[in-house]
Amino acid sequence: MATVAAPRRFCRCACFYTDNLYVARYGLHVRFRSEQQLRRDYGPILRSRGCVSAKDFQQLLAELEQEVERRQRLGPESAARKALIASSYHPARPEVYDSLQDAALAPEFLAVAEYSVSPGADLKGLLQRLETVSEEKRIYRVPVFTAPFCQALLEELEHFEQSDMPKGRPNTMNNYGVLLHELGLDEPLMTPLRERFLQPVMALLYPDCGGGQLDSHRAFVVKYAPGQDLELGCHYDNAELTLNVALGKVFTGGALYFGGLFQAPAALTEPLEVEHVVGQGVLHRGGQLHGARPLGTGERWNLVVWLRASAVRNRLCPMCRCEPDLVDDEGFSDGFTREEPTTVDVCALT
Repeated sequence: MATVAAPRRFCRCACFYTDNLYVARYGLHVRFRSEQQLRRDYGPILRSRGCVSAKDFQQLLAELEQEVERRQRLGPESAARKALIASSYHPARPEVYDSLQDAALAPEFLAVAEYSVSPGADLKGLLQRLETVSEEKRIYRVPVFTAPFCQALLEELEHFEQSDMPKGRPNTMNNYGVLLHELGLDEPLMTPLRERFLQPVMALLYPDCGGGQLDSHRAFVVKYAPGQDLELGCHYDNAELTLNVALGKVFTGGALYFGGLFQAPAALTEPLEVEHVVGQGVLHRGGQLHGARPLGTGERWNLVVWLRASAVRNRLCPMCRCEPDLVDDEGFSDGFTREEPTTVDVCALT
């Protein structure tokens, strides 16, 4: 008789409230614990990027304090938005909320996933079924969704965007988009995508980065359009692994670019550029420095899935690079757990 495990409680690292605060005006991620610490650690680079007057610095302080307060409210506010959406929102395309069906997935992606769970599957065989964007950086690409499913999902996302429902920011760097767990798409769409399809693929591609131990995710859609977000600065993800799928629409520009692994943004030279292809997903390590070039024309919508393995991150937080100081939170939170992992991957430890 099969046993069913109790739901796991996921946590954040306390560094979420102090580290990696993004200041778009100066293109900089900072740690913020006090005014004195900020001046000591970032004074020279801030001045070099235009923060020169007392007024500039006070404005920066106010923005950072506001961001810290926003992060402290994030869990309860997100849960409240999700509850209100579940009770009051009327979808335009209710079929996208059905349990994930193979018909939504590209034949190439189904073939990759099927191979990954077949007896004798190995990395060499898998790479014959994927596009290798960069062998050195371990970046790959594969069609993920069919064109009809991309269109249906986009229509639903636009309908939600135009509704009067409350909306949370996708992350600290993107101001426009949708958090899929708030919209109710985690359970029917994203969790099956991770568990049934992505995990066996990632286990072969990235066994040293927790690819076979993925137990949570954070999924969101980002939107780039004139008058809204146009580009994305250099950063790395709060994830062991990342899937980035272009959903549409018609656009020019906005290419992804990649640097090294946990490379300092200031040291980024000769980055690798990757053009978006609608329906196709780019797979990369979360610690790979990356960003997006400015949008030229049109609108670009991308689904981003941060894939997390508590067996890796419980030992070393990928954001502060320290043993995590755990704080209980809602949902999958940032993918940390209080349970001791049975096995430990070394990707984040080296």
